[in-house]
Amino acid sequence: MTSYKPPFFLFNAHLETIYPALLRRVPLQPYHRERIATPDHDFLDLDWLRQGSSQLVIISHGLEGNSHRGYIKGMTKMCIANGYDVLAWNFRGCSGEMNHQLRFYHSGATDDLDCVVRHAIGKGYQHITLIGFSLGGNLTLKYLGEQKPLSVIQKAVAFSVPLNLYTSCRKISLSSNRLYSERFLKSLKKKIITKAASRKELDITNIQNITSLIDFDNRYTAPLHGFGSAIDYYTQCSSLQFLPAITVSTLIINAQNDPFLSEDCYPVKLLEGHPYVRFENPLYGGHVGFAQFHKNGLYWSEERAMHFIND
Repeated sequence: MTSYKPPFFLFNAHLETIYPALLRRVPLQPYHRERIATPDHDFLDLDWLRQGSSQLVIISHGLEGNSHRGYIKGMTKMCIANGYDVLAWNFRGCSGEMNHQLRFYHSGATDDLDCVVRHAIGKGYQHITLIGFSLGGNLTLKYLGEQKPLSVIQKAVAFSVPLNLYTSCRKISLSSNRLYSERFLKSLKKKIITKAASRKELDITNIQNITSLIDFDNRYTAPLHGFGSAIDYYTQCSSLQFLPAITVSTLIINAQNDPFLSEDCYPVKLLEGHPYVRFENPLYGGHVGFAQFHKNGLYWSEERAMHFIND
């Protein structure tokens, strides 16, 4: 289960990344949405699919994603087919409605994930698995390693994780990755402009002159969330430093050809002999890719996650 080979027409990392992001469609029954309050008087929108299971999978999406992205719905479909209830939560400002507070979301906002987990426990779940993709993967791993995890969390899986946020941000900012960085920047700027309509203290002067994710994080992400700079934000929130402390059975999968990830995101030696964390780095997969066909619409990543969860 640790090997993956892409379909013949997805013959490079960019195609492996872009095809699923733009063209994948996953038929899925409608979610039931629940809005919960956060301790700071904001809200989070949670999308549920339940079938009376005592076991729950909580799924965290990536940068500028949401619960309706193909990779979230694909994993949800797999979990439902294997008897689990699913909670796919939306980060602040990602559910289709802008959140109330000046802050929004970031790679290390584990307070919101903790709020979601505790809400699920309040529903009666005694067995919870966490799955995260990209930014959501970093968030999940940081959450597991920064403090003693709640006993109900039994397993975790993280895909395409920028374990070192700074070097990965530099990687995605290369000219060869301009398509991705510009798309993310466009979406992030739009959210800041939208929020500024109701929060006048948010300065959007010359926002269109921001041309890199690091510059965006310096101007907005870092100060809005209490960090001194983008570098300070990356340093404090990179999950790489939290991996040694994880005490939950965890699987991390980063494809070797992921165009977003730096060399630091392949900590083979660091995790060698780790009693709880397994790291796999298949040759192919791109970033949140792992497409395959003739498997009932399910991707390799979903099969691999379920095999690990059920093992």
